[in-house]
Amino acid sequence: MIVQTPKKAVFNWSGGKDSALALYTVLQQKQFEVVALLTTVNEETELSSMHAIPFSLLMKQAESIGIPLYPVFLPKNLPVYEQRMLDAAQHFKAQGVEHFIFGDIYLSDVRKYREDRLHPLGIEVVEPIWNLDSTEVMQNFLDSGIRTKIIVTDASKLDRSFIGQDIDAALIERMPEDVDICGENGEYHTFAYAGALFKQPVEFEIVETRQMSYDFKLENGEEKTYHYWQAIFA
Repeated sequence: MIVQTPKKAVFNWSGGKDSALALYTVLQQKQFEVVALLTTVNEETELSSMHAIPFSLLMKQAESIGIPLYPVFLPKNLPVYEQRMLDAAQHFKAQGVEHFIFGDIYLSDVRKYREDRLHPLGIEVVEPIWNLDSTEVMQNFLDSGIRTKIIVTDASKLDRSFIGQDIDAALIERMPEDVDICGENGEYHTFAYAGALFKQPVEFEIVETRQMSYDFKLENGEEKTYHYWQAIFA
């Protein structure tokens, strides 16, 4: 019997629900040796780029999971962002890593962006929960036993009462019909803190729910304001 050696891989860690489920799936399949959790952090706020998780809690997640965290601190400047991500990819390529794993479900433009930048380096994009139906992804997540709390919501989709709530079947039932139950369209973001992946729960405290906003321009030049609710950690 030929025993295949697991391939070295880096997991791109957001700290949230889909990321946790994808990592759990990969570890169960045992096809990859995950050598690091790569995460992006705003260098000014020290919060994760997408989920606004404090860097200190990202480190606690990685410690409990048992895989080293590899943070990439990023500015708002896009060219610098792309260079630092390229530097990180080249760093791991030099160590024999040829696979970067992500927790995307069906955002094809995001996947193409990743592939366009990683394939020239000889790094393959792996998406363990790609193209699954949101209902199936959510059921797999609930079955895994991973525990997560909602920490950011699009204020136009989910009100502040959802902040700090654990994702479970009852909460999913409360979500409006126009909300993707996995939050794949940005309706909400989460923080994974206990369950199957973790040797022990990550200790944290939410001390405030704050309404935030930022302005942006559409391709046609129209200006918009995005409003969201965000958990503030101790």
